[in-house]
Amino acid sequence: MHDMGMFRADLDAVAERLSARGFMLPVDRLRELDSRRRAAITESEQQLAERNLVSREVGRLRKEGADTTGLQERSRVLGENIAALTKAAEELDTEYRDLLKGVPNIPDESVPIGKSSEDNVVIRTFGERRAFDFEPKAHWDIGPDLGILDFERATKITGARFAVYLGFGAKLERALINFMLDTHTREHGYTEVLPPFVVNSASLYGTGQLPKFAEDLFKLENTDYWLIPTAEVPVTNLFRDETLDAAKLPINFCAYTPCFRSEAGSYGRDVRGIIRQHQFQKVELVKFSQPGESYDQLERLTDDAEDILRRLELPFRTVVLCTGDIGFGSAKTYDIEVWLPGQNDYKEISSCSNYEAFQARRANIRFKAGKKSEFVHTLNGSGLAVGRTWVAIVENYQQRDGSVVVPEALRPYLNAERITKAAELK
Repeated sequence: MHDMGMFRADLDAVAERLSARGFMLPVDRLRELDSRRRAAITESEQQLAERNLVSREVGRLRKEGADTTGLQERSRVLGENIAALTKAAEELDTEYRDLLKGVPNIPDESVPIGKSSEDNVVIRTFGERRAFDFEPKAHWDIGPDLGILDFERATKITGARFAVYLGFGAKLERALINFMLDTHTREHGYTEVLPPFVVNSASLYGTGQLPKFAEDLFKLENTDYWLIPTAEVPVTNLFRDETLDAAKLPINFCAYTPCFRSEAGSYGRDVRGIIRQHQFQKVELVKFSQPGESYDQLERLTDDAEDILRRLELPFRTVVLCTGDIGFGSAKTYDIEVWLPGQNDYKEISSCSNYEAFQARRANIRFKAGKKSEFVHTLNGSGLAVGRTWVAIVENYQQRDGSVVVPEALRPYLNAERITKAAELK
């Protein structure tokens, strides 16, 4: 949600900043609604002032024993007019606010101007891409060949874009979750949270998924419950309608959850393998920060996510998204993209964003220092998407004989140095 005062004070300047991300603000409609609202308020105040004068005159005449019938009728009419004008102003204000619900966040001035992902800017890279002495395979071949990933049975159980992990495939997923949680809680200063995997509409509104992205979500029939698309939703809403102590900020949370997305807008992208699934696992990082510190916290959050890849010795690059590619609620976003040799491409594995006060206004999350309270800034990012990390390991650590070497950082969790072909299911 936006600062209404900023929109009403300088609508043209806001519209210009939003146009950088390809969003055309309905300036004329907003200006008309605000003008009519102001006119209704002004007229209401004028009639209220007249009604107060009439009331005083009625009191004076009654003391003199004079007839006040006409003045009392005028007072009644003024009261009805004031009520109607007040209602009209409230309805116009509601319509103004409803229009703003569909308006994306204003990009930070440091975000590069651009129209699409082609205009994103690489700001750093890590690691050397492995030189294979054989043709590297994609994970959708490696996993089934090793007997650790099964797409056909998943399709039978549920449908397309689901997967069954078997043996070391399942253990690798679990090992990654534990490794990420341990690293973030023991070394990066996060508190672990295990939230509900089902949320209500108010929670999804608070983080910006509703009403705009309802088609991307799974709703439980005949309820107000939705499956979470990311732990960002329940964790951010932990503090909905609360005022935090400024001295306790920043607050850092991490959470493992499954995530559920309909992928309604994916239009056939990444249909093979487990890059884009309806159900996947993720370890999410969430921060609550004072406004003046939030961009420093964004850098720290991004570094925390990158650190997992560094420890796993996986090549990656970090890009800052341009104005035309950042998400609806984000003011600035870094995407971390891991190298996948089986696909000869980088794929996003984490998206780290500063929402500034956009989510906090929607969820009414404030902080207080002394007598003054204001909205916190919220940040979040994948730390990391577990399935995509699984893919990156399988593809980057594959061997000529079809086995997969386990990264050293994960060996204590898997109690193994190599993943070899499993016994087939009978």
